[in-house]
Amino acid sequence: MQAWAVVYNASLLSEELYQRALLLVDSDSVARIKKFYHRADACRTLIGRLLTRVMLKERGISVHAMKFSATSAGKPYITTNLKPPVGYNVTHDNALIALAFAPGIHNAPAFSIGIDVMKVRLPSRETFASFVDSVGEQLTPLEHRLLFSGASPTEGLRRFFWMWTLKEAYTKALGVGMGFNFQRVEFDVVRKVVRIDGKIPEGWRFNLFVIRDGDDLYQGVVAEYVGGMRTEVIDITSNPNWLVVYDAVTFVKKAIDQLQEK
Repeated sequence: MQAWAVVYNASLLSEELYQRALLLVDSDSVARIKKFYHRADACRTLIGRLLTRVMLKERGISVHAMKFSATSAGKPYITTNLKPPVGYNVTHDNALIALAFAPGIHNAPAFSIGIDVMKVRLPSRETFASFVDSVGEQLTPLEHRLLFSGASPTEGLRRFFWMWTLKEAYTKALGVGMGFNFQRVEFDVVRKVVRIDGKIPEGWRFNLFVIRDGDDLYQGVVAEYVGGMRTEVIDITSNPNWLVVYDAVTFVKKAIDQLQEK
């Protein structure tokens, strides 16, 4: 499994780079990107499209041969004939866009991999207690206790985002779409134990990571079903060798260099 993350800064990505990058994606993607009212939303979506295409190009796939589809629940997957096949998932929050990908082994065609990342912060005019209360129906009783027992508000907030991003990454890996009851997924963040419907599942790997952007902290989880092993939570929060972080200008220039038809 590998993950690439791109940090987007609106003041640094020029109009010229944006327009050149638009030429690298398909017409349907261009139409979707141009519908966004805010340029930041358009750029984040564009970078997400470029991430998957650069990943495929590095596997020897030409731009014209890159094909994508989606399951009935809306999870995208690659229809290009890849050997071995690859599963992927893209996520973004605030200034961060991230892609996780791995060899496709289980549950084709979308395969069981998901990623989620969130900026660690309280919404404006919220206390930690009111924030947790607003989403409390999606947490288990144990998770509630871990947020408030023996933890400072700062530590409690970080625990919350580990719980939430793991729940999101797991459901994205399942590819089940909206409506999944997050209470079915419990993350004991202190003991690093995941339970699904009250039981420890088999075959899952959850990789925890952090990315800093100046004073901003992002926490994320990659969920991957690998099978044939006891489920494990890997807390590698300092420069894991499977994670590469780019600034947006560097990444877009890399994409242009690799994807532009010579």
